[in-house]
Amino acid sequence: MFFEQMHPTWQLWLEPVKPLLASIEVQVLAEESFLPPANQVMLAFQSDPKVIKVVLVGQDPYPTPGDAIGLAFAMNNGNPIPRSLRNIAKELESDVAVIPGNPSHLDLERWVSQGVLLLNRSLSTRANEAGSHSKLGWEKFTLAALIALAQHQVFVLLAWGQPAKQLGLQLTSRHEIVVIESAHPSPLSASRGFFGSKPFSRTNLALSSLGLEHIDWSC
Repeated sequence: MFFEQMHPTWQLWLEPVKPLLASIEVQVLAEESFLPPANQVMLAFQSDPKVIKVVLVGQDPYPTPGDAIGLAFAMNNGNPIPRSLRNIAKELESDVAVIPGNPSHLDLERWVSQGVLLLNRSLSTRANEAGSHSKLGWEKFTLAALIALAQHQVFVLLAWGQPAKQLGLQLTSRHEIVVIESAHPSPLSASRGFFGSKPFSRTNLALSSLGLEHIDWSC
């Protein structure tokens, strides 16, 4: 099911890790309750990877039932905005003068339509238990996906926090990608290097250097 939910190009590129994904799927579906819903677990892989020019990496889905939709940092409309997302909104306003049209919801799917991959390292989690699926093999799968992407095209990696920075090092050691680093927007670290890091304008500058169109960060 998970493999078939991906865009055909992703299926072609990730055929070598299909058994890994099948193993992860068995473990996830054996859970009594997991997030996001099964039909959204692979949402980040349902768009054509050939249009991707920016990758924003998260850790795992929001653990509160009803929040996660299968895209890193994005969430269902109508639910209270987590503090990390509020901090992203503050930096958007400070960096590129973007003020969300709806203060109670940030529509990050607008970024996806422009070629931004919102990718969590783990694509599922047990309800109310953040990080509970981190040992199922998701990190191997998502690393394989980013390596496959880097083999076919150049992109900008937005690396927020130490785990994402380590991922950037793994990728740049083999491929020509651009990494934009900063602290994570979580309440614990936003004031220690996320606020004022200007990740959105820096990403657009990097895209210009690669001959690619800017992202309109409106949300």
